[in-house]
Amino acid sequence: MNRRKLLTRGLALGSLMATAATARPAFAQARYPQYPIRFIAPRAAGGVVDIAGRLWADRMSHHLGARFIIENQTGGGGTLGAIAVARAASDGYTLLAGSGSELVISYLIASKPAYDPINDFAAITINAVTVPGIMVSAGLPVRTVPELVSYAKANPGKLSYGSPGSGTVGNLCGELFKQLTGLTDIVHVPYKGGNNALADLYGGQIPMVSTSVSQQTVEAEKAGKLRMLVAAGTRRLTGAPNVPIGAEVGYPDLIAEMFMGAFAPAKTPRAIIEQISDASKKVMADEDFQRRLIENGFEPILDSDPDQAAAYLKREITRWRPILEAAGFKN
Repeated sequence: MNRRKLLTRGLALGSLMATAATARPAFAQARYPQYPIRFIAPRAAGGVVDIAGRLWADRMSHHLGARFIIENQTGGGGTLGAIAVARAASDGYTLLAGSGSELVISYLIASKPAYDPINDFAAITINAVTVPGIMVSAGLPVRTVPELVSYAKANPGKLSYGSPGSGTVGNLCGELFKQLTGLTDIVHVPYKGGNNALADLYGGQIPMVSTSVSQQTVEAEKAGKLRMLVAAGTRRLTGAPNVPIGAEVGYPDLIAEMFMGAFAPAKTPRAIIEQISDASKKVMADEDFQRRLIENGFEPILDSDPDQAAAYLKREITRWRPILEAAGFKN
Protein backbone atom coordinates (compact mmCIF):
# COMPACT_ATOMS: atom_id res chain seq x y z
CA MET A 1 0.00 0.00 0.00
CA ASN A 2 1.52 3.35 -1.02
CA ARG A 3 1.98 6.31 1.23
CA ARG A 4 -0.92 8.32 -0.27
CA LYS A 5 -3.43 5.51 0.41
CA LEU A 6 -2.18 5.15 3.97
CA LEU A 7 -2.61 8.89 4.54
CA THR A 8 -6.13 8.88 3.08
CA ARG A 9 -7.16 5.89 5.20
CA GLY A 10 -5.66 7.53 8.30
CA LEU A 11 -7.61 10.73 7.72
CA ALA A 12 -10.85 8.79 7.26
CA LEU A 13 -10.27 6.81 10.44
CA GLY A 14 -9.51 10.01 12.35
CA SER A 15 -12.71 11.61 11.04
CA LEU A 16 -14.74 8.54 12.12
CA MET A 17 -13.22 8.60 15.61
CA ALA A 18 -13.95 12.32 15.96
CA THR A 19 -17.56 11.77 14.93
CA ALA A 20 -17.95 8.98 17.46
CA ALA A 21 -16.46 11.13 20.21
CA THR A 22 -18.80 13.98 19.37
CA ALA A 23 -21.84 11.68 19.35
CA ARG A 24 -21.06 9.98 22.68
CA PRO A 25 -22.68 12.58 25.00
CA ALA A 26 -25.89 12.58 22.98
CA PHE A 27 -25.92 8.78 23.00
CA ALA A 28 -25.42 8.66 26.77
CA GLN A 29 -28.13 11.23 27.33
CA ALA A 30 -30.55 9.34 25.07
CA ARG A 31 -30.02 6.20 27.15
CA TYR A 32 -30.97 7.80 30.47
CA PRO A 33 -31.52 6.18 32.88
CA GLN A 34 -28.82 3.53 33.02
CA TYR A 35 -28.54 3.26 36.82
CA PRO A 36 -30.86 3.19 39.86
CA ILE A 37 -32.21 6.57 40.96
CA ARG A 38 -31.88 7.82 44.55
CA PHE A 39 -35.21 9.30 45.61
CA ILE A 40 -34.63 11.22 48.82
CA ALA A 41 -37.65 11.63 51.08
CA PRO A 42 -36.79 14.35 53.63
CA ARG A 43 -39.19 12.93 56.21
CA ALA A 44 -39.49 9.78 58.29
CA ALA A 45 -40.82 6.56 56.81
CA GLY A 46 -44.59 6.30 57.14
CA GLY A 47 -45.29 10.02 57.00
CA VAL A 48 -47.35 11.69 54.29
CA VAL A 49 -44.33 12.76 52.22
CA ASP A 50 -42.83 9.28 52.42
CA ILE A 51 -46.12 7.55 51.54
CA ALA A 52 -46.80 9.75 48.51
CA GLY A 53 -43.20 9.42 47.35
CA ARG A 54 -43.16 5.63 47.64
CA LEU A 55 -46.46 5.23 45.79
CA TRP A 56 -45.13 7.37 42.93
CA ALA A 57 -41.64 5.86 42.85
CA ASP A 58 -43.00 2.32 42.70
CA ARG A 59 -44.91 3.10 39.50
CA MET A 60 -42.12 5.26 38.08
CA SER A 61 -39.68 2.34 38.19
CA HIS A 62 -41.78 0.66 35.51
CA HIS A 63 -42.49 3.69 33.30
CA LEU A 64 -39.00 5.22 33.44
CA GLY A 65 -37.15 1.91 33.27
CA ALA A 66 -34.94 2.32 36.34
CA ARG A 67 -35.21 1.22 39.95
CA PHE A 68 -35.98 3.98 42.46
CA ILE A 69 -34.19 3.63 45.79
CA ILE A 70 -36.07 5.46 48.56
CA GLU A 71 -33.74 7.14 51.01
CA ASN A 72 -35.23 8.79 54.12
CA GLN A 73 -33.09 11.71 55.31
CA THR A 74 -34.86 13.35 58.23
CA GLY A 75 -34.13 16.41 60.29
CA GLY A 76 -34.41 20.17 60.17
CA GLY A 77 -38.04 20.21 59.08
CA GLY A 78 -37.07 18.42 55.89
CA THR A 79 -34.15 20.72 55.14
CA LEU A 80 -31.39 18.11 55.52
CA GLY A 81 -32.82 15.94 52.76
CA ALA A 82 -33.37 18.96 50.55
CA ILE A 83 -29.77 20.10 51.06
CA ALA A 84 -28.50 16.66 50.04
CA VAL A 85 -30.36 16.90 46.73
CA ALA A 86 -29.43 20.54 46.09
CA ARG A 87 -25.74 19.56 46.39
CA ALA A 88 -26.00 16.35 44.35
CA ALA A 89 -24.78 15.94 40.79
CA SER A 90 -27.16 17.33 38.18
CA ASP A 91 -27.38 14.08 36.24
CA GLY A 92 -30.91 12.88 37.00
CA TYR A 93 -29.80 10.15 39.42
CA THR A 94 -30.70 11.99 42.63
CA LEU A 95 -34.22 13.36 43.04
CA LEU A 96 -36.16 14.92 45.90
CA ALA A 97 -39.58 13.82 47.10
CA GLY A 98 -40.27 17.49 47.65
CA SER A 99 -43.15 19.04 49.54
CA GLY A 100 -44.37 22.40 50.71
CA SER A 101 -42.84 21.63 54.09
CA GLU A 102 -39.16 21.98 53.20
CA LEU A 103 -39.50 23.91 49.92
CA VAL A 104 -41.84 26.58 51.30
CA ILE A 105 -42.46 26.57 55.06
CA SER A 106 -39.05 25.58 56.44
CA TYR A 107 -37.37 27.84 53.89
CA LEU A 108 -39.49 30.88 54.78
CA ILE A 109 -39.18 30.57 58.54
CA ALA A 110 -35.41 29.97 58.52
CA SER A 111 -33.32 32.95 59.62
CA LYS A 112 -30.54 31.79 57.28
CA PRO A 113 -31.95 29.44 54.61
CA ALA A 114 -29.51 26.77 53.45
CA TYR A 115 -30.91 26.74 49.92
CA ASP A 116 -33.12 28.64 47.50
CA PRO A 117 -36.09 26.49 46.38
CA ILE A 118 -36.36 28.34 43.07
CA ASN A 119 -32.70 28.52 42.06
CA ASP A 120 -31.28 25.36 43.64
CA PHE A 121 -33.86 22.90 42.28
CA ALA A 122 -35.41 22.02 38.95
CA ALA A 123 -39.12 21.33 39.33
CA ILE A 124 -40.38 18.19 37.61
CA THR A 125 -43.96 17.64 38.75
CA ILE A 126 -46.51 18.28 41.49
CA ASN A 127 -48.24 14.93 42.00
CA ALA A 128 -50.68 15.50 44.83
CA VAL A 129 -51.77 17.73 47.67
CA THR A 130 -52.89 16.92 51.17
CA VAL A 131 -55.54 19.31 52.41
CA PRO A 132 -56.16 20.15 56.08
CA GLY A 133 -59.52 21.12 57.45
CA ILE A 134 -61.21 22.55 60.51
CA MET A 135 -63.01 19.82 62.46
CA VAL A 136 -65.00 20.06 65.67
CA SER A 137 -66.10 17.66 68.37
CA ALA A 138 -69.52 16.11 67.93
CA GLY A 139 -70.43 17.70 71.26
CA LEU A 140 -69.75 21.26 70.15
CA PRO A 141 -73.07 22.94 69.20
CA VAL A 142 -71.97 24.07 65.72
CA ARG A 143 -72.42 22.54 62.28
CA THR A 144 -71.06 25.22 59.96
CA VAL A 145 -68.16 27.69 59.88
CA PRO A 146 -70.47 30.71 60.43
CA GLU A 147 -71.93 28.95 63.47
CA LEU A 148 -68.41 28.25 64.78
CA VAL A 149 -67.41 31.90 64.34
CA SER A 150 -70.56 33.07 66.15
CA TYR A 151 -70.01 30.56 68.95
CA ALA A 152 -66.37 31.60 69.39
CA LYS A 153 -67.30 35.29 69.56
CA ALA A 154 -69.99 34.53 72.13
CA ASN A 155 -67.51 32.51 74.21
CA PRO A 156 -64.22 34.45 74.01
CA GLY A 157 -61.12 32.66 75.20
CA LYS A 158 -62.86 29.31 75.66
CA LEU A 159 -61.88 27.57 72.43
CA SER A 160 -58.67 25.75 71.55
CA TYR A 161 -57.63 23.68 68.58
CA GLY A 162 -55.28 20.73 68.28
CA SER A 163 -52.87 20.10 65.42
CA PRO A 164 -50.33 17.39 64.50
CA GLY A 165 -47.59 19.68 65.84
CA SER A 166 -46.07 23.14 65.62
CA GLY A 167 -45.17 24.13 62.08
CA THR A 168 -47.25 21.39 60.45
CA VAL A 169 -49.77 22.16 57.74
CA GLY A 170 -52.52 21.56 60.31
CA ASN A 171 -51.01 24.21 62.57
CA LEU A 172 -50.66 26.64 59.66
CA CYS A 173 -54.25 26.01 58.60
CA GLY A 174 -55.44 26.72 62.13
CA GLU A 175 -53.48 29.96 62.35
CA LEU A 176 -54.70 31.06 58.92
CA PHE A 177 -58.28 30.35 60.04
CA LYS A 178 -57.72 32.52 63.12
CA GLN A 179 -56.32 35.36 61.00
CA LEU A 180 -59.17 35.30 58.49
CA THR A 181 -61.97 35.07 61.08
CA GLY A 182 -60.42 37.41 63.63
CA LEU A 183 -60.64 34.69 66.29
CA THR A 184 -57.11 35.30 67.52
CA ASP A 185 -57.86 34.14 71.08
CA ILE A 186 -58.28 30.50 70.03
CA VAL A 187 -55.38 28.64 71.65
CA HIS A 188 -53.19 26.26 69.67
CA VAL A 189 -52.46 22.88 71.31
CA PRO A 190 -49.70 20.99 69.46
CA TYR A 191 -49.83 17.19 69.53
CA LYS A 192 -47.34 14.56 68.44
CA GLY A 193 -49.21 13.64 65.30
CA GLY A 194 -52.69 14.05 63.91
CA ASN A 195 -53.97 10.75 65.30
CA ASN A 196 -53.30 11.88 68.85
CA ALA A 197 -55.17 15.13 68.27
CA LEU A 198 -58.11 13.28 66.73
CA ALA A 199 -58.26 10.83 69.65
CA ASP A 200 -58.74 13.74 72.05
CA LEU A 201 -61.31 15.27 69.73
CA TYR A 202 -63.31 12.03 69.72
CA GLY A 203 -63.16 11.93 73.50
CA GLY A 204 -64.20 15.55 73.92
CA GLN A 205 -60.92 16.62 75.53
CA ILE A 206 -60.44 19.29 72.86
CA PRO A 207 -63.22 21.08 70.91
CA MET A 208 -61.43 21.64 67.58
CA VAL A 209 -58.71 20.05 65.46
CA SER A 210 -56.97 21.27 62.34
CA THR A 211 -55.46 18.32 60.49
CA SER A 212 -55.50 16.64 57.09
CA VAL A 213 -58.81 15.54 55.63
CA SER A 214 -58.45 11.79 55.05
CA GLN A 215 -60.36 8.55 54.81
CA GLN A 216 -60.00 8.31 58.58
CA THR A 217 -61.72 11.64 59.21
CA VAL A 218 -64.39 10.86 56.61
CA GLU A 219 -65.21 7.59 58.39
CA ALA A 220 -65.08 9.30 61.79
CA GLU A 221 -67.64 11.85 60.61
CA LYS A 222 -69.92 9.07 59.33
CA ALA A 223 -69.64 7.44 62.76
CA GLY A 224 -70.66 10.68 64.47
CA LYS A 225 -67.27 11.23 66.15
CA LEU A 226 -66.60 14.66 64.62
CA ARG A 227 -67.87 17.24 62.16
CA MET A 228 -65.70 18.49 59.29
CA LEU A 229 -66.71 22.10 58.77
CA VAL A 230 -64.36 23.18 55.99
CA ALA A 231 -61.44 21.92 53.90
CA ALA A 232 -58.67 24.42 53.16
CA GLY A 233 -58.38 23.60 49.47
CA THR A 234 -59.00 25.24 46.12
CA ARG A 235 -61.73 22.77 45.16
CA ARG A 236 -63.82 20.09 46.83
CA LEU A 237 -61.89 16.92 47.53
CA THR A 238 -62.52 13.74 45.58
CA GLY A 239 -62.23 11.75 48.80
CA ALA A 240 -64.51 14.07 50.80
CA PRO A 241 -66.90 15.71 48.32
CA ASN A 242 -69.42 16.76 50.98
CA VAL A 243 -66.98 18.99 52.85
CA PRO A 244 -67.16 22.63 51.65
CA ILE A 245 -64.03 24.64 50.91
CA GLY A 246 -63.23 28.09 52.29
CA ALA A 247 -64.59 29.95 49.27
CA GLU A 248 -68.00 28.36 49.86
CA VAL A 249 -68.27 29.47 53.50
CA GLY A 250 -67.11 33.06 53.14
CA TYR A 251 -63.32 32.65 53.39
CA PRO A 252 -61.84 32.28 49.89
CA ASP A 253 -58.30 32.78 51.22
CA LEU A 254 -58.52 29.75 53.49
CA ILE A 255 -56.13 27.68 51.39
CA ALA A 256 -53.49 25.56 53.11
CA GLU A 257 -52.74 22.76 50.68
CA MET A 258 -49.44 20.95 51.19
CA PHE A 259 -48.06 19.69 47.90
CA MET A 260 -45.95 16.62 47.13
CA GLY A 261 -43.87 16.30 43.99
CA ALA A 262 -40.50 15.54 42.46
CA PHE A 263 -37.55 17.88 42.09
CA ALA A 264 -34.01 17.54 40.74
CA PRO A 265 -30.84 19.52 41.41
CA ALA A 266 -30.60 22.76 39.45
CA LYS A 267 -28.93 22.53 36.03
CA THR A 268 -30.18 18.99 35.46
CA PRO A 269 -30.50 18.74 31.65
CA ARG A 270 -33.93 19.73 30.41
CA ALA A 271 -34.12 16.55 28.33
CA ILE A 272 -33.84 14.45 31.50
CA ILE A 273 -36.40 16.61 33.32
CA GLU A 274 -38.83 16.14 30.43
CA GLN A 275 -38.21 12.39 30.33
CA ILE A 276 -39.03 12.02 34.03
CA SER A 277 -42.05 14.29 33.62
CA ASP A 278 -43.39 12.24 30.70
CA ALA A 279 -43.10 9.04 32.74
CA SER A 280 -44.83 10.75 35.67
CA LYS A 281 -47.76 11.74 33.46
CA LYS A 282 -48.27 8.06 32.62
CA VAL A 283 -48.23 7.21 36.32
CA MET A 284 -50.72 9.94 37.16
CA ALA A 285 -53.08 8.86 34.35
CA ASP A 286 -53.49 5.43 35.98
CA GLU A 287 -56.90 5.37 37.70
CA ASP A 288 -55.76 2.69 40.14
CA PHE A 289 -52.86 4.91 41.19
CA GLN A 290 -55.22 7.85 41.64
CA ARG A 291 -57.43 5.67 43.84
CA ARG A 292 -54.42 4.67 45.95
CA LEU A 293 -53.55 8.32 46.52
CA ILE A 294 -57.12 9.21 47.50
CA GLU A 295 -57.29 6.28 49.92
CA ASN A 296 -54.16 7.60 51.62
CA GLY A 297 -55.58 11.11 52.02
CA PHE A 298 -54.14 12.80 48.93
CA GLU A 299 -55.79 14.72 46.13
CA PRO A 300 -54.15 13.79 42.79
CA ILE A 301 -52.85 16.54 40.49
CA LEU A 302 -53.21 15.18 36.97
CA ASP A 303 -52.02 17.98 34.71
CA SER A 304 -48.63 19.00 36.11
CA ASP A 305 -45.49 19.53 34.04
CA PRO A 306 -42.08 21.11 34.85
CA ASP A 307 -43.14 24.67 33.99
CA GLN A 308 -46.41 24.43 35.88
CA ALA A 309 -44.65 22.85 38.88
CA ALA A 310 -42.10 25.68 38.99
CA ALA A 311 -44.82 28.33 38.75
CA TYR A 312 -46.84 26.60 41.49
CA LEU A 313 -43.81 26.59 43.81
CA LYS A 314 -43.24 30.31 43.25
CA ARG A 315 -46.90 31.09 43.99
CA GLU A 316 -46.82 29.08 47.21
CA ILE A 317 -43.73 30.92 48.45
CA THR A 318 -45.32 34.28 47.66
CA ARG A 319 -48.62 33.30 49.29
CA TRP A 320 -47.24 31.84 52.50
CA ARG A 321 -44.67 34.54 53.28
CA PRO A 322 -47.11 37.15 54.73
CA ILE A 323 -49.18 34.47 56.48
CA LEU A 324 -46.15 33.11 58.33
CA GLU A 325 -44.93 36.60 59.21
CA ALA A 326 -48.33 37.56 60.64
CA ALA A 327 -48.43 34.34 62.68
CA GLY A 328 -44.95 35.02 64.09
CA PHE A 329 -43.26 31.93 62.67
CA LYS A 330 -39.48 32.34 62.55
CA ASN A 331 -36.49 30.18 63.48
